[in-house]
Amino acid sequence: QVQLVESGGGLVQAGGSLRLSCAASGRTFSSYNMGWFRRAPGKEREFVAAISRSGDPYYVDFVKGRFTISRDNAKNTVYLQMNSLKPEDTAVYYCTASRTMIAMTSRSEYDFWGQGTQVTVSS
Repeated sequence: QVQLVESGGGLVQAGGSLRLSCAASGRTFSSYNMGWFRRAPGKEREFVAAISRSGDPYYVDFVKGRFTISRDNAKNTVYLQMNSLKPEDTAVYYCTASRTMIAMTSRSEYDFWGQGTQVTVSS
């Protein structure tokens, strides 16, 4: 069992930056692939980024060049650095963990989820 706790969300103006953190419980963090999803108001939860056990990052097209995912296995933490934020990035952001990485953009791929952290970008 892995428990995930997100932090770092908040209100920021368009063009600004935020760094989300996700702290994971347990001693097997390094064995999980980690991901970030988001759910905007009135929309389905969607894939944002993922990072493999070996540290390889993957991004959805609309965040490439603006968001960076990273992990610190010593701290059991995964990060999402978000730059050049846009109002359409407003959403609840969820951290997630997966034992496999076959369909990383699919919600069903992931085994554990955090409660989410709200990100609001004002225009």
